[in-house]
Amino acid sequence: MTPLRYRRPIMIAAAAIAVLSLAAVAAVMAFAFAGSVAPPWVTYTALYGLPAAFVLMLFLVLDSVAGRRRAGKPDQR
Repeated sequence: MTPLRYRRPIMIAAAAIAVLSLAAVAAVMAFAFAGSVAPPWVTYTALYGLPAAFVLMLFLVLDSVAGRRRAGKPDQR
C-alpha cells in the first residue's frame, strides 16, 4: 500500500497530466481544422499524456482497493 504522503501528489500529477493532454488534443484538432500541422511536442503530449494519466489513476485505484481489503480483515490473522 502506498503511504498517504505519496498518494496525493500522484493524484495531483495524474490530474494535471490529464488536463494538459486534453488541452493538447484540442490544440491538435484546432491545428488540423486550420489546415496546418501541430508541433511535434503538442502531438506527443496528446498521444502519450492521457495513457500516462490513466496508468497513474489505475495504480491509485488498485492501491486503494488493496488497502481496503487489508483494513477489512484484521481478525483473520
